[in-house]
Order: sequence, then C-alpha cells, then structure tokens
Amino acid sequence: MRLVVAAVLVVCALAAPARAAEWGGIIAGVTAMDAVRAQYGGPTRTDTQKTDGYDTTSWTYEGAQAPKGTKRMVIEFGLLAGGQFRREVVRSFRLEPTVGAFDRRTILAGWGPPTRSAREADGAVFYYAEGLIVYFEKDDFRPRLMIFTPRQPLVEAPATK
Repeated sequence: MRLVVAAVLVVCALAAPARAAEWGGIIAGVTAMDAVRAQYGGPTRTDTQKTDGYDTTSWTYEGAQAPKGTKRMVIEFGLLAGGQFRREVVRSFRLEPTVGAFDRRTILAGWGPPTRSAREADGAVFYYAEGLIVYFEKDDFRPRLMIFTPRQPLVEAPATK
C-alpha cells in the first residue's frame, strides 16, 4: 500500500505544472481511444449510448483492470467541439480512488488550490477551471470521486439582493 501511495505522490508531483484535466496519460478533450487502449489495455466493460443524438461510448476499467490506486475508472468518449463531433475523443473520465491512494494533501500538491470549493451534505467539493472536480468523503480528507473534463469556463455566482 505504501508503494501505491508513493507512486501516486510522484505522479501528482509531476502533474503540478500540467493542466488539471490530465491524469495517467489521459487528457479530456484531447486523448483518443487508441491511446487509452495502448496505455490501459481493453476495458472490463464497454457501453454505447446516444447522447444528444450522437453515438457515444464508455469504457469501464475495474477490479484488476483498474489503474493502480483506483477501484474503478470510467472513460466517456464522444466530444462535440467547434461544431464537429469526434466519436473517438475522451469527453470526460472519472476515477474512484482506493482508500489511501489519494488524500486532500496529494490533491493540493498535484493540482494546486481549487478555483472554487463548496460544501455538500456528503463532504467538500473542489472545482478546478482546468477541468477537475473532486468530491471528498464526509471527513473532507479522502476523495471518493475525481471527475476530469475539458477546461470549464468560470461562471460567476448570481448576485444576491
């Protein structure tokens, strides 16, 4: 377990100058199916669906096929950008970390302070404009879900009267 935590810390430390939407060689909005397959092999499960009228695909890696430090990784393919639909490009992906693989310190060390943070009933949430959302457990220390997307525009909260 210490080896996994050490490896994750190294990856996070190296990722510090990188965009937040990047993890494990996958960049949402950039990486294609072939590159994911080359990096992680075939998925445990493949699903296809219609999203806004387009054929999209999701790949799930779980159990022994999940990347080290995660219980599950789900990658969604199919991105509409610039008026063009690119079926093979990663739209988003999510990680469900194993206990001890990531914590609040590794998130902050790897991706820096969040653009925004919030409190939900189940724990804290970090939002990064670069394309990362981290949902923490109730203890606000262990992340339970990390979602990577292309860069997101900052939307100002409406003014209250």
